[in-house]
Amino acid sequence: MRPQIVLFGDSITQQSFSSGGWGAALTDTYARKADIVLRGYGGYTSRLALFLLQYLFPLFRYMASFQGSKKPPAATTVFFGANDAALAGRTSERQHVPVEEYKDNLRRIVHHLKDCSSTMLVVLITPPPVDEEGRMQYAKSVYGEKAMEQPERTNEMSGVYASQCVELARELGLPSINLWAKMQETEGWQKKFLSDGLHLTAEGNAVVYREVERVLAETWLPASELPYDFPHHSQIDWKNPEKSFQQQQCSSI
Repeated sequence: MRPQIVLFGDSITQQSFSSGGWGAALTDTYARKADIVLRGYGGYTSRLALFLLQYLFPLFRYMASFQGSKKPPAATTVFFGANDAALAGRTSERQHVPVEEYKDNLRRIVHHLKDCSSTMLVVLITPPPVDEEGRMQYAKSVYGEKAMEQPERTNEMSGVYASQCVELARELGLPSINLWAKMQETEGWQKKFLSDGLHLTAEGNAVVYREVERVLAETWLPASELPYDFPHHSQIDWKNPEKSFQQQQCSSI
């Protein structure tokens, strides 16, 4: 049975299986070696994510899994914060989660995942930077004269949430990806990596893919070292193919 890597997050995760998406790229990299499972929910915050845990990662199922076929994920990426960082008093106020609560919510998510499996690799990913001008332009293109007069998110505030995400990962001894800082290392990141000031372009998705793939390779296993679930065609005895699959079954027991 192939190991599972779950991508858990908001719209930036939900869109990761689109053409050029970072989740799709991971699926290609781990083809026939691990299953990439998409669990992205557009508009969700860390507060809402807590309500999903019992459905997406049910403890009772995994507790019984050792006697059955259901195993907990080998790894899970947790990618929330872009919506939590929406400013109070602005147009997306309903999504605002105070930064102290955001950090505590992430902690509760991690603890739940570790209760599912103490060996599960949990990777925390910070929210990306925000191009405030890009957000304003996007709003005007969608809402015209009814568009917001001030951006509902700022890059400075997203950085505050990013720092808390990284700090929590350090406290818990988990790997993290500081996407907020990483993207801003590149000149012109605002338009290069962000399509509407918040969500990712193909180039932005490529940054996330490279960082996630790097962390998985460093802290778990690179795809190159994982075995195929079934024999490569070059290893099959074409005159007696059944023998090859019997050997595969024996090696997996």
